[in-house]
Amino acid sequence: MSAGRYFLLAWRLARRDWRSGELGVLLSALVIAVAATAATRLFSDRLARTMVDHAAEFIAGDLTLASHRQIPPEWIRQAEILGLKHAASVEFPSVLMENDQILLTGVKAVSPAYPLRGELRTRDAEAAEDKPAGGIPPLGTVWVESRVLGTLDLTLGASLTVGSAQFRIARLLTHEPDRRGDLYSLSPRVIMNLGDLPVTRIIQPGSRVHHYDMFAGEDTAVRRFKSWLKPRLQHGERLLDVHEDRPEVGTALSRAERYLGMTSVMVVLIAGVAIGMSARRYTERHSDMTALLKCMGAERNDILTIHVFVLMIVSLPGALLGSALGYFVQAGIARSVAGLLPRGLTQPGLESLLTAPLMGLIVLAGFAVPPLLGLMRVPPLRVLRRDLGPTPPSVWLSLGFAILALGALLLRAAQDPVLVGLVLAGGTAALAGFHLCLGGMLRALPALLRQRPLVWRLGVHSLLRRRRLASFQIMGFGLAMAAMLISHVVQKELVSEWKRQLPDNAPNFFALNLQETELDRFRQMLEADSIESSEIYPIVRGRLVTVDGTDARKLAPKDSQAEAAVERDLSLTWSEALPAGNRLVQGSWWSGAPQRVSVEEKLAAELGIRIGARLTFDVAGTPVPATVESIRNVSWDAMTPNFYMIFSPGSLQGQPRTYMTSFHVPSEQTTMLNALVKAFPAITLLDVDALLKQFQSILQQVTLAVQVVLGFATVAGFTVLFGAVHATAEGRLRDDALLRAIGADTPLLKSSQWIEFASLGFLAGILAAACTELVGAVVFSRMMNLTPQAHPWLWLAAPCLGAITVGVAGRWSVRRVVNTSPNDVLRDLP
Repeated sequence: MSAGRYFLLAWRLARRDWRSGELGVLLSALVIAVAATAATRLFSDRLARTMVDHAAEFIAGDLTLASHRQIPPEWIRQAEILGLKHAASVEFPSVLMENDQILLTGVKAVSPAYPLRGELRTRDAEAAEDKPAGGIPPLGTVWVESRVLGTLDLTLGASLTVGSAQFRIARLLTHEPDRRGDLYSLSPRVIMNLGDLPVTRIIQPGSRVHHYDMFAGEDTAVRRFKSWLKPRLQHGERLLDVHEDRPEVGTALSRAERYLGMTSVMVVLIAGVAIGMSARRYTERHSDMTALLKCMGAERNDILTIHVFVLMIVSLPGALLGSALGYFVQAGIARSVAGLLPRGLTQPGLESLLTAPLMGLIVLAGFAVPPLLGLMRVPPLRVLRRDLGPTPPSVWLSLGFAILALGALLLRAAQDPVLVGLVLAGGTAALAGFHLCLGGMLRALPALLRQRPLVWRLGVHSLLRRRRLASFQIMGFGLAMAAMLISHVVQKELVSEWKRQLPDNAPNFFALNLQETELDRFRQMLEADSIESSEIYPIVRGRLVTVDGTDARKLAPKDSQAEAAVERDLSLTWSEALPAGNRLVQGSWWSGAPQRVSVEEKLAAELGIRIGARLTFDVAGTPVPATVESIRNVSWDAMTPNFYMIFSPGSLQGQPRTYMTSFHVPSEQTTMLNALVKAFPAITLLDVDALLKQFQSILQQVTLAVQVVLGFATVAGFTVLFGAVHATAEGRLRDDALLRAIGADTPLLKSSQWIEFASLGFLAGILAAACTELVGAVVFSRMMNLTPQAHPWLWLAAPCLGAITVGVAGRWSVRRVVNTSPNDVLRDLP
């Protein structure tokens, strides 16, 4: 038979089924599945784009190029051709001298378009409130931080000499969006107009200068420009990304983006359960027609082909309708939460608009095809003996198709084949183990119920008469519940982690250049004002030179975090104990051998550093060797001192060093900082309060994002769960009608139905708890970079929640049985 004839027959069958209502449940499940997937996917994409746009303020643009030279004009022309905006800044250290005072500052010269993202904020007077600057310093003027005035004994309007030129101090600088974490950027700041830079005569051949070129525009144009620019970068030039250049923000964003992607897949899994159960019901109701077709000469492949075409005919309008419904749902959610975000949500990308229908079709293929395979095994004799039905598909065959579909979607969301393999292996192991236990529990139930009341035996024996169906339903409900619980547990742990890392008293000041002789007096001053500080760390400036005898610069990938690290002096330290926020991933913490070092995980991966590697550092012209003893994961988003390299005690003995720490100063106690500066005139106090507030604003958006998406996923999950129960409840109607026909009263039927569905939900809850613990452990450790946590409450909450939810949904779906005469029920059922 040709494909055209198959399609024509499928079209006629679909029209007949539509008129008779046969396709209603399957189409409804598909629409709900695609709508839930589309809404979650689109809303997650909008949230992710909004967060990235906001986080782009940390680098003052969508893309920033860092270099030690002025970039070629053709690069800027290419950006303009692609419709991108451009701004530039030049940063360098400079020693200022006024009123017999000397101060090392970080000077920043900016072009008129700066910043492309974010805003400069200034004050017109010491006591005035800061406000958006609305531009950059006019020619002949500078904006400075208040620390410059205090240290150099100057006032607003006074003259400040920078290099060979004098400038009028016009405003006090309170915030710049792209302030970086290097030593000179954290020094007291002076911002000037880029047009004034030549007259200062500071920039000379060999001067240590950093050029930053910022670009901003449409996401597609930025990606095209980035692809065009990367092959043209020279050694020492790199593209800054908020995920890598600002790890304290990038870590939070990466976790949020992974969570949103994971939640989208969880909603897909929930929807897939409903589609699979609806397809099973569709299969059961088409057994008679399939047997008739076989009597007329149809082969097994003919049957499958016809029904696949029917699925295609249903899936296309279902996918489009579900996508449209999902778009309007997420638009309504976005409108309701828009006021809670600092800026309006960006529009979803074209890729997300097209992905939702495709994901729906993948789910349909993965979860609906296995039940249809049962139609191929319907015996022709069913036309005479209706008790002969299709052989139900193997549970493992159904799971195999579902796992393939789910794996494809997980791989797209996580971009980590190992992680996807671990998640699927953990989930499959939980299902396999539970399937074995379930068979034993179902076989043991009759003996346990011999002495129980009739209502209990009646309810549980309804499950035992259909063990294969019961197993399929328990696994389906368990997977749906596990998807909701995994999203909830991960969301809870993420928010808790962010609150733990950035509590209300998170450090907002760093103290640098402390001398060893000043440490005791410094601690006493902080204690006198009841101010707690983090650990005080020694700092030795040094550069990584070789790794196992190979030049470290040759090992660093181009435009990478490692390249930036080996091109500059690092802050080296030593510590007896593993610092808070650090976690060993390889090796051990100090075996007692001399000259040992612990390396940050990502830097080690990019440079190919392994346990036992020999590193050489250049410290003030002296080579310092060290052997790698451990590799650490560092929590960069904690506002405390963090380091790429930590040496064992004694390894840097005799090297020149200073000390640093961080501490929190409440707003009502900031006056103590003046006393601190007077008592320790050589120290540098770094005010990161503005950075902290900006970071906390990002985390508020991230937290809101995961909470809203979790709420939507939970609502969608319960909606689909109710629909799935309704789709599988038809098979019980005949049995209940027969019981009423032989005299069973209404209270007995209602109670037995409650027990039957509650038992299904209870067992599904146990499966959900097991899957959540196993898969959650993998997600925490590999996807979210968090320490896995046990959740004992799951083993009580999940079975109870399953019993209540499935019990209510099941009882509601068959409520008409007790309100309809047995004759009507038996006549209407096939």
